[in-house]
Amino acid sequence: MEESEICSKQIHLDRCSYRKTQTLSTEKEVPQQHIQMKKLKFDKTGNAEFSKILRIRVNDHFKNNNKNIYGNANMVFKTVIMLSVFIIPIIIICTGVIANAYLLFTLYITSGLGMAGVGMGVMHDAIHGSYSKNQTVNKYLGYTMNLIGANANVWKVQHNVLHHTYTNIDHADDDINAPFFLRFSPNAKLYWIHRFQYLYIWFFYGLSTISWITTKDFVRVNRYKEMGFFKKGSEFKKEILKILGWKIFYYSYALVIPLLMAPLPTYIIILAFLSMHFVTGICISAVFQTAHIVSDASFPQPDAEGQMEGDWTVHQLATTSNYAPKSRFFSWLIGGLNFQVEHHLFPNISHVHYRELSVIVAETAQEFNVPYLVRDTFMDAISDHIDMLRQLGRA
Repeated sequence: MEESEICSKQIHLDRCSYRKTQTLSTEKEVPQQHIQMKKLKFDKTGNAEFSKILRIRVNDHFKNNNKNIYGNANMVFKTVIMLSVFIIPIIIICTGVIANAYLLFTLYITSGLGMAGVGMGVMHDAIHGSYSKNQTVNKYLGYTMNLIGANANVWKVQHNVLHHTYTNIDHADDDINAPFFLRFSPNAKLYWIHRFQYLYIWFFYGLSTISWITTKDFVRVNRYKEMGFFKKGSEFKKEILKILGWKIFYYSYALVIPLLMAPLPTYIIILAFLSMHFVTGICISAVFQTAHIVSDASFPQPDAEGQMEGDWTVHQLATTSNYAPKSRFFSWLIGGLNFQVEHHLFPNISHVHYRELSVIVAETAQEFNVPYLVRDTFMDAISDHIDMLRQLGRA
């Protein structure tokens, strides 16, 4: 089978795995908010021609250009750079030679930028299985998620399965299932505090990776167990121990050793560590949220039978937006996630190909009169995201 032919099949792997999990979990008790999600289904006939033609054209692109769908030498170079930016500052801190608080903060924040780069440009492709044709390589590079304090298995359920399958669908897309003081969907309940969320949201974005390294993985792995994604019993206990073990390892090198070695007050070191995560959280949240929580993105709901209007491909185009398509360096920094439309359509294709694919997707969408959302710059996307948060706080 040609590499280009594989891409049309791999597009649906995560969604198929979810449907399989649904079947396995039908006899289990599931939290009320997820019962409707279990019945969700997309129309397989609507816009079928568009989806078919798009897949054919993308396959032909790889075949005609003698390319495969995975990463290339540029990905390897990026991996070395991002891991170095993350790890080297931590190593320097752990040596105990840093006695200046400003330099300590600088190193931790630099590591935070590297952490964001690892998350967006290395781990993301690896966990989607698009970094390498060798799935063992993808598996171990996916562990970079664990290396930065989170958990690859939990992320895969939240992101690969729930977010990518049910983008912007209330209660189904876990990326918009927020605490009561945040409202990411017009279908979510409105509280008076939401009118101020466009102001305080940035503080909570900054806390997002701190949540990952503390409570979030444990809360979600328990919830996903009830949904059937993790087996109950001894296997689940092993999963909990693995999560705990990775976190102990992370805290050991990122915080405990610096506390023991750095000749600085404890509170300074802890504040510097938190600043690293705050920077990472802002970076990652800004990149991901500006692709979906924007004014012209749709937030569709199923009918009483769980049927979604339109097929999955068009759903992704209606709920996802690109930004800064001409900024090559910015795109390199954020792992091609400014091409979120292409990523959602072809999550098992490495991000190094998204710029070329965007031309095909845009032209095909225009030909079939299907929406293709894009902002000229990242700042345009940020501005629109703020406007959308303000709008969601009012009605």
